[in-house]
Amino acid sequence: MALAVETETPLRLEGKYKAMAVCWVLGIGSLISWNSMLTIGDYYNNLFKKYHPTRALTLVYQPFALGTMATLAYNESKIDTRKRNITGYTIFFASTLALLLLDLATSGEGGLGPFLGVCVFVALFGVADAHVQGGIVGDLSFMYPEFMQSFFAGLAASGALTSGLRLLTKAAFEKSHDGLRKGVMLFLAICTSFEFLCILLYAFFFPKLPIVKYFRSKAASEGSKTVSADLAAAGIQTKAAQAEDEAKQYERLSNKQLFIQNFDYALDLFLIYVLTLSIFPGFLYENTGQHRLGEWYSLVLIASYNVWDLIARYIPLVKCVKLESRKGLMITILCRFLLVPAFYFTAKYGDQGWMIFLTSFLGLTNGYLTVCVMTVAPKGYKGPEQNALGNILVLFLLGGLFAGVALDWLWLI
Repeated sequence: MALAVETETPLRLEGKYKAMAVCWVLGIGSLISWNSMLTIGDYYNNLFKKYHPTRALTLVYQPFALGTMATLAYNESKIDTRKRNITGYTIFFASTLALLLLDLATSGEGGLGPFLGVCVFVALFGVADAHVQGGIVGDLSFMYPEFMQSFFAGLAASGALTSGLRLLTKAAFEKSHDGLRKGVMLFLAICTSFEFLCILLYAFFFPKLPIVKYFRSKAASEGSKTVSADLAAAGIQTKAAQAEDEAKQYERLSNKQLFIQNFDYALDLFLIYVLTLSIFPGFLYENTGQHRLGEWYSLVLIASYNVWDLIARYIPLVKCVKLESRKGLMITILCRFLLVPAFYFTAKYGDQGWMIFLTSFLGLTNGYLTVCVMTVAPKGYKGPEQNALGNILVLFLLGGLFAGVALDWLWLI
């Protein structure tokens, strides 16, 4: 794959801020469908109460996300990134729409059949998540760190956005007949429309930005084969033929070598999300007791987590407060496990104000540490290696999510 590109980033290359904005929107689209399931947990708790939906649906989601991600990460160098990401967003769009249609078809009735139907679409969310998060993170790993930060800020923004929309729709229909269900229907319709917007942005707008074309061309010049379709969409053709001596120039570290060199970063992400998902959302919905806010209490906790998770993902943009030390990251992440006894005793003896504070701190540390790890780890590698490393890190992130979801059930004992 021979491509002549400049070795240094041009000083004036258009589209950086547009690309950051698109990355932010794509980040929202990567989790808005799943976050919609978390924020309508009050509805599903009423509909499928005996199945513990806030815990069960998360447990359904994670194995499909983790299994798909493991397969995609193993074959990362052979997979067309453009097809992978468009496939992911399309599955998100179709599954969210199907979830809405299922509720309309069953007239909002509970029971095992509708619950199993919801589980099927949640499993598809997991498949889509693995396509999109690994694909986008791998793609952005060889571009500006600000693009990665914007994408992960978008992931958090999806939580804050869905929480805000959920509170608005709940308030709007609170006094109407079947108001809870009507609010959920409107909410899902908005999420479905947003997923369709992401398909259009990624397929037609993002690949044509000059800054994006530059970095993808540079990655192709370093031996990356995953960007060919995106370059073609932008009107740049690559040559498949290579001389034998050129192949050595494109040699890259294997996935095993990348994993060994970055084991601590992978473990960091695993531990961050083991803790977060062992508390969020199941514990916050089912183990925090009854308080003055009544049925709004769990929604306020979820919103508090999401808002502070979003704010925290912008903190690393301030260089003097960005944590880049490998030992410092590990020590901070391990100290964060003190939140487990803190949540336990606060739920048992504390006031709702302390619980809101702890939940906000959980979100704050989750967002800040995630961005620090994901923007520091790819530095110093070639484009194809950064792509592969991005997939490895997302795999461990999803592994942490799965382990955290499993541990979340221990609160019921």
